[in-house]
Amino acid sequence: MEQTHALGRRKAAVARVYLTAGKGNITINDRTLEDYFPQESLRYIVNQPFAVTATEGQFDAKITLVGGGVKGQAESVRLGIARALCEIDKEAYRPALKAAGFLTRDAREVERKKPGQPGARRRFQFSKR
Repeated sequence: MEQTHALGRRKAAVARVYLTAGKGNITINDRTLEDYFPQESLRYIVNQPFAVTATEGQFDAKITLVGGGVKGQAESVRLGIARALCEIDKEAYRPALKAAGFLTRDAREVERKKPGQPGARRRFQFSKR
């Protein structure tokens, strides 16, 4: 099996995922998964597609991450890995990944701040007199 490429996005984070057959090593921006995401909950999010498809330890992932915060980055990696697994074997992995909701791009973005207001929706306090 050659290298499989997929893209994952969430908020402002973009993850380029390259999957190859291997022993389960995940490298993010030339750092290990444990080094890049020290929080256990974020590592769990990243490994969810492998757990759902029962492919832990079968693929090596080389990931390039740009932008966003840690939670958005972790979720963008999850989407990228899920898409890459679908490219490898659509019939085997797609139903499980789709049922878990890992193939859906979460389109929620931060709404921009408008001029003449302190925030996106917030208005300055109204004074009648």
